[in-house]
Amino acid sequence: MGIETLHFIMINNKIFRNNQIHLDKALKKFDLSSGLMPYLFILEKNEGVSLHQLSTKIGNDKAMTTRTIKRLIELDYVYKIGKEGDCRAYQLYLTKKSKAVMPQILKEIQMIVDLITVDLSAEEKKITMAALKKISMRTQQLRDEEEVYGKNV
Repeated sequence: MGIETLHFIMINNKIFRNNQIHLDKALKKFDLSSGLMPYLFILEKNEGVSLHQLSTKIGNDKAMTTRTIKRLIELDYVYKIGKEGDCRAYQLYLTKKSKAVMPQILKEIQMIVDLITVDLSAEEKKITMAALKKISMRTQQLRDEEEVYGKNV
């Protein structure tokens, strides 16, 4: 394994961890953490989804999604309604509280993004986002293939 390969992985891990730290600090006033945010973002655009659908969209297993939704319900950010005809299935929705704070949360996140990309030109930001999207799509594709075909990728 080449040094560039190791640096690629290490840099990605460092960026991820540093972003989590900044997000956790910014979200503390809302009693939220960086791990809860993807769920709120998905629900904001897809209210009424099931736990299974949410798990698929996030890319986490159902147990993790169940624990996270339970926490968001405890914090009064999400509520669930039983699905007609299936007492085990629920549809998930944002509460009034979460809808009220989402603009503030997005503002906090935008400030963090602005701070961490301040040294990039508009063109560099565009290229970086395009490259990160490609990498994200490919890693998800590999993960999906592994789940479907049981491949060791």
